[in-house]
Amino acid sequence: MSTTTAGHLIVEQLERAGIKRVYGVPGESYLDVLDGLHDSSIETIVTRHEGGAGFMAMAEGRLTELPGVAMVTRGPGAANAFIAIHTAHQDATPMILFVGLIPVADRGRESFQEFDINAWFGSTAKKVVTLDDAASAARVVDDAIFTSLSGRPGPVVIGLPEDVLVHTIDEGTVEPRRVARPGPSAAALAELETRLAGAAKPLIVVGGEGWTQESADALAAWAARHSVPVVADFRAYDAVPHSSESYAGFLGYGRSDATAALLDDADLLVFLGCVRGDVLSDGYTRGLNAATVVINPDPDLLGHFGRVDQHMTADASAFSLAIADTDSAVRPAAGWFQDARANYLKFSSAQPDGGSAVDLGVVMEILKQEMDDDAVLTFGAGNHALWPARYLKHNSANSLAAPRNGAMGMGIPAAVAASLAYPGRQVISVAGDGCFMMNGQEIATAMGHGAQFVVLVVDNGIFATIREHQEAHYPGRPSGTHMTNPDFAALARSYGGYGERVDRADDFAAAFRRAVDSGLPAVLHLPQDPTTRSPKSN
Repeated sequence: MSTTTAGHLIVEQLERAGIKRVYGVPGESYLDVLDGLHDSSIETIVTRHEGGAGFMAMAEGRLTELPGVAMVTRGPGAANAFIAIHTAHQDATPMILFVGLIPVADRGRESFQEFDINAWFGSTAKKVVTLDDAASAARVVDDAIFTSLSGRPGPVVIGLPEDVLVHTIDEGTVEPRRVARPGPSAAALAELETRLAGAAKPLIVVGGEGWTQESADALAAWAARHSVPVVADFRAYDAVPHSSESYAGFLGYGRSDATAALLDDADLLVFLGCVRGDVLSDGYTRGLNAATVVINPDPDLLGHFGRVDQHMTADASAFSLAIADTDSAVRPAAGWFQDARANYLKFSSAQPDGGSAVDLGVVMEILKQEMDDDAVLTFGAGNHALWPARYLKHNSANSLAAPRNGAMGMGIPAAVAASLAYPGRQVISVAGDGCFMMNGQEIATAMGHGAQFVVLVVDNGIFATIREHQEAHYPGRPSGTHMTNPDFAALARSYGGYGERVDRADDFAAAFRRAVDSGLPAVLHLPQDPTTRSPKSN
């Protein structure tokens, strides 16, 4: 066995685990890891902000089978990356954050950029560990990957003291541990079947990570065959194909009244891969009284509120494949299934919003026709996300990267990561003006690493979500919600990308085609009437 350093062994273990990319901003605190990456098969994606690096890693964890990996330096670098850790924790998304640290001998002296990594990240990560033993480097990395993917997925933070990284060791990589994807037991399926057979209004709520095309199609087919409607958790819109007759819309912010009524009226709720949380239940007010089955590998059901009549500790994909060819005695009430689908189709049919400037409702209908069927969509947080969530379709697994915790600034970094993870697959990001400006600089990262995507920047000059709350609670007193924006198309061109301003919805189709044909990171600047806060109600 050859002698190496802890920093180089970290890279070798990541390689053995199948990690293809790391995202980060360099720092002197982890130089030996950077040196190990020099000759590595792992591509180092140099980002322009640690928050962007974290969101890219999170998006990769959301869209692929492995956790995304980010690397940042101590103190300020770690602070900038914190938003991604909180988002990954609340969203239950696997990712790993490596943080360079001060030398061991300098601890406790308030040395340059010193901070307490456990105190900072301990409440919002699955595990926080500091590599104090150089010989344990490979094992610590393997454990981090295993932990991030197991049970309820989430982020793991690893601190790297700069002096420990350069220790020479006679250690090699370790065999990566396999993460169990438990299926349902026969007894658990029998108990579920008893509940299904006695239900008149069953409803399946899907969400979480780890869905595949095979498992999504299997569940949708089973549900359609048995006339059981399926709705998606907030920002889990790609869990099952929208083309299935079983798909009946989504819950959470921007949901339809008809979908909320499904949650209220159901007499059996089956949460598959998700739990009954705050957003899904309209602030713990809906769907509380029905018999409840939760199919989730998390033994603690973190975030679940209300009754649990049966908890099946099974993986959502494994469960879906297990029931694919089974038959059930469930006989839903007349109209339950058909009305759910009809209401979804009505709600998801775009209609003009009216007002001045670009009509986003019309744009979404055009985009629906123009975009590829397996396109990946990304967006951050804000009212702009209501339009793609409501009107655009997901028929391919791993086709959405968006924060469930309401974090602004994820859309552009997620688009970079999506393009790199799926080269050749169309990537579209819908960004609000406020959301775009938080991490729009990552277009420079896209240019540097060959990522391609089209961004629709919805420019209404205000933080619309907050303005809407102000108008409800403090009418006539807008405060702190106005923005002064740049020329977004010119900004894109300044990075070397494609940029075009679109002032009318009728001009969007041609502009979108030009953006796609450019082969560059592209921005379409769409001015929007600031009084249009959400899609028009049916």
